[in-house]
Amino acid sequence: MLQLKERDLSKIILIGDHLLIKPTTPAQRTESGLFLPQGMHKKEDLRTGYVIKVGPGYPIPMLQDDDEPWKDKRDAVKYVPLQPRAGDLAVYLQGGIYDLVFNGEEYVIAAHRSLLMLIRDEDLND
Repeated sequence: MLQLKERDLSKIILIGDHLLIKPTTPAQRTESGLFLPQGMHKKEDLRTGYVIKVGPGYPIPMLQDDDEPWKDKRDAVKYVPLQPRAGDLAVYLQGGIYDLVFNGEEYVIAAHRSLLMLIRDEDLND
């Protein structure tokens, strides 16, 4: 588990199709009332958490405009944006995620392909 001691979450810049997710606290009991043994929740395949930050998306290769030499050639990379937004509740696969501790809080970095479902409450954004 990577531990960072930076103070400001806004300094984190995600690359490509990655997301910063704050995992929700796993249930300590099953629905029938049985207590889960320590570490049992880490063996589950699915996890949930709130999306905190989203990377720029998938990069698009630059088009070659050899037939139009008067056009301004820019090296700016363009991206296909990702579907998740900050504040969405994400359901994601545990495999392929990276645990991170930032200012004493646990986060995970997950690739977009690890997401299975998003729950977005539009009323919260109004």
